[in-house]
Amino acid sequence: MRFVLTLLLSLFAFSAAAQNVPAPVLAGKAWLLLDHGTGQVLTAHEPDTRIEPASLTKLMTAYVTFAALKAGTITLDQQVAVSEKAWRQEGSRMFIEPRRPVNVEELIRGMIVQSGNDACVALAELVAGSEEAFAELMNREARRLGMQDTHFTNATGLPDEQLYTTVRDLSLLASAIVRDFPEYYPLYAEKEFTYNKITQPNRNRLLWMDGTVDGIKTGHTSSAGYCLVASAQRGPRRLISVVVGTDSDTIRAQESLKLLNFGFQFFDTVQLYAAEQALSQFRIWKGQAKEVAVGFTSDFVMSLPKGQAEKISATLTSQQPLVAPVQKGQAVGTMQLALDGRVLGEYPVVALQDVPLAGFFGRLWDALLMWIKNL
Repeated sequence: MRFVLTLLLSLFAFSAAAQNVPAPVLAGKAWLLLDHGTGQVLTAHEPDTRIEPASLTKLMTAYVTFAALKAGTITLDQQVAVSEKAWRQEGSRMFIEPRRPVNVEELIRGMIVQSGNDACVALAELVAGSEEAFAELMNREARRLGMQDTHFTNATGLPDEQLYTTVRDLSLLASAIVRDFPEYYPLYAEKEFTYNKITQPNRNRLLWMDGTVDGIKTGHTSSAGYCLVASAQRGPRRLISVVVGTDSDTIRAQESLKLLNFGFQFFDTVQLYAAEQALSQFRIWKGQAKEVAVGFTSDFVMSLPKGQAEKISATLTSQQPLVAPVQKGQAVGTMQLALDGRVLGEYPVVALQDVPLAGFFGRLWDALLMWIKNL
């Protein structure tokens, strides 16, 4: 298990340090490139500006549906009754019909590959009873995932003034789908799906343009423009790009690939510290030991501009006073990392061992020493 960074690195530090290669400027309204393995944003433009998600909304529709499958409240082979509301949905459809059998697995493929609005409504009604109730589940999951500037009102992404998100939030959602539902994520790589004798292709052109791209979702309305959340894995690294507000299907694919290539070409994922590696010994008071080893309980990895790992400097700071008892895994200080004098972030370091309380006289002696030290 790798240690996921809890603080984002400076976007500008990267673009300036990556061998003097500037981050690409794209033909879109907003964009962001995320390293899935570390949670770091490698570059972004207008990451927190509210946007209309269009069919990118279906990423959350899928997430909630996958969660219901995982919880066992629905099953892939379950037959679904198609309501008139689902049948009459406008926009992209998989062409389900009220009297034609359809199961959950077919609806999921219709939602993901064909971007069917009718499939989304049918799934929403199955999971929550109504699309309105399903939207509440979508918002609950958004809050849990840390999507701080997102609000859903429907399962399809059809325009609504109260339906909004950001490219940062969309990157968190896409990363969560890859992380939380690896058994269903491969559906996003399917290039076509046939239902009701109608075959429709996946609208994600990158599935044909780059063999390392294996998802994830397109979106388009006249007001939102052409949008694409894409993901590619090259070797052990996975990057997720979000590009919104372009002028055509072709441009959203080209600009997304440009962003992904930038991340793979100019950044490396580097393991800075191994799990259980003692980075230092911190003084501890009133414990059965005088010092405690500190570090990380899992591998600490970061995305860094190529060739820059050797320039990272680290400063460890202990909580003071650090008083027993201390349990393994307890945060006991921070590590500040900097690159070329620019602070990248501060990350918690933890105790790598338990330190129980000392006996009465040991505690008394340390209390006296602490008193003298503070004089």
